[in-house]
Amino acid sequence: FLGAGKTTLLNNLLKSSEHKMKFAVIENEFGEVGVDERILNFQQKGEEVIEVMNGCICCTVRGDLAKTLKKIQKRIDKFDGVIIETTGLADPAPVAQTFFVDDEIQKYYTLDGIITVVDAKHILPHLNEKKPEGVENEAAEQLAFADRILLNKTDLVEDEKELEEVEKAIKQVNGTAPIFRCKHSQVHPKHLVNIGSFDLKRTLENDPEFLDTEGEHLHDNSVSSVSCKFEGELNVNKLQMWISTIIQKMSNDLFRYKGVLAVKGKQEKFVFQGVHMLFSGGFDQYDQVWKKGETRECRFVFIGRNLPKQKLIDGFMACKAKDKLRFKVGDAVQANVGKWTNGKIIKLWDDGNPYRIELADGAKTNVWGPVDEDLYVRPVQA
Repeated sequence: FLGAGKTTLLNNLLKSSEHKMKFAVIENEFGEVGVDERILNFQQKGEEVIEVMNGCICCTVRGDLAKTLKKIQKRIDKFDGVIIETTGLADPAPVAQTFFVDDEIQKYYTLDGIITVVDAKHILPHLNEKKPEGVENEAAEQLAFADRILLNKTDLVEDEKELEEVEKAIKQVNGTAPIFRCKHSQVHPKHLVNIGSFDLKRTLENDPEFLDTEGEHLHDNSVSSVSCKFEGELNVNKLQMWISTIIQKMSNDLFRYKGVLAVKGKQEKFVFQGVHMLFSGGFDQYDQVWKKGETRECRFVFIGRNLPKQKLIDGFMACKAKDKLRFKVGDAVQANVGKWTNGKIIKLWDDGNPYRIELADGAKTNVWGPVDEDLYVRPVQA
């Protein structure tokens, strides 16, 4: 947020010799004239600052940022990474989405992570501020999108209990991002650079508990998180239908969401994450399997605004795979393949589907029954 210490952090990072990297820096300032460029001490290392002018980042930067990234790509051999410093009034979503919606940018760039710097002394009033209807609380949204949270200016807070209250409030908004206490924005680069927060395979390997938010008690602020975990397995078809529905209905209010799921009939883990309407997930993409003896379980976290928490939990739990299916191998059924067609069950829980059905169509065509409901598979009708 404004005045939290972002420019100091950036300056520290550019001067550090720990990471041995060279960066292109994209600055975004609110207004006609950039100020931070004059403060940044970047000359001695060869980094360059490219300012995206005229307007706050949440309104105009997506097109400009894409254009800027494509422009500097021509000089990509001169740097190891790009740092985008946004104005303190910015919504991080358009920046993150830039890396998912443009094929050319996806070819050359990978989003590594979102860092939010917090002023430990002044964050609580911002989080508790009552905004007019329809106006977002920028501080809460920036926390909600963060992969790392730097709790800066801790030297200005003398009471340890006050710092603990600040951390508690932060975790109520985002219970999954690690919090680093710091003074003068001094944090080791290993916590900031090459963290792979948007690489779920790597995230799972480095931090298998990254979705574990047990014990966090949520408050009534409009921006919050909701999580759910249970031992057992899901029907992946019901899950994908559910996710598709909530993305269509709630995408504007879903800031970040992610999950690791055990799917009935699949040895691979189903891993997903998303930003607003942009969903990424599946089995083969991350090559994660349930190990022998490992408890098969499902867990998810949603972070967003005005989340219907119980509705999300109920919807997730409704995707749980049934312990007992209605039909067994050899049973005669009808499958809905656009029209009701007679067939017989030849396999249960095949590749994540409750039923594999051989149709009595002369060609012995095999189809899946994706959900154990009459809409898809029913007893033979007279």
